[in-house]
Amino acid sequence: MTIRLLVVDDDPLVRAGLAFMLGGADDLEIVGEGADGSEVAGLVDRLAPDVVLMDIRMPTMDGLAATEALRRRPDAPEIVVLTTFHADEQVLRALRAGAAGFVLKDTPPAEIVAAVRRVAAGDPVLSPAVTRQLMTQIVDRTPDTRKTSAAERIGSLAEREREVAVAVGRGRSNAEIAATLYMSVPTVKTHVSRILAKLDLNNRVQIALLAHDAGLLDEDDPTQST
Repeated sequence: MTIRLLVVDDDPLVRAGLAFMLGGADDLEIVGEGADGSEVAGLVDRLAPDVVLMDIRMPTMDGLAATEALRRRPDAPEIVVLTTFHADEQVLRALRAGAAGFVLKDTPPAEIVAAVRRVAAGDPVLSPAVTRQLMTQIVDRTPDTRKTSAAERIGSLAEREREVAVAVGRGRSNAEIAATLYMSVPTVKTHVSRILAKLDLNNRVQIALLAHDAGLLDEDDPTQST
């Protein structure tokens, strides 16, 4: 199945380069380009992309605001944020808003293609472990209200779901969670799906962020020795 891709960046040279690199993949189709976040909603309505490759810094409406607006829509495409920095608070905010991940602008073309394919298949393009590493590189400015809200949301989970959410936040794969919590991989997948549905989240990255905000990742890890 062909993946429909929208490229949004205020630099025409970057757009041209991305279109050239990505257009060579047999399963990708560049359906359009945008120069600013303010154009995204209209382009999505008209072109119906599966994935949006979004620059985070643009003059009129940046990629963060465009991501937040787009992910509020029930039919929103997946979003991969383009950035020049490994650790950037705007990237973290974009992930909180529902972006499926981020790639650096100097990422090799084959890796960008792989990232688009993964996102189109419903997988985030960075692991919760990478997300946690990103969070530790940025000064923690999490307000108490966010921590309280996150704790309340996590509190709505059953105990087993909470354990899975914490394990996801610690960067564990489904197989690792299954081994440490003594359950099957299909059961882990079921718990993850229930967590996403209960908490109205988009992906595992958001589970990790919520567990971080709630302070659950500061607790001792009982499976650390396994």
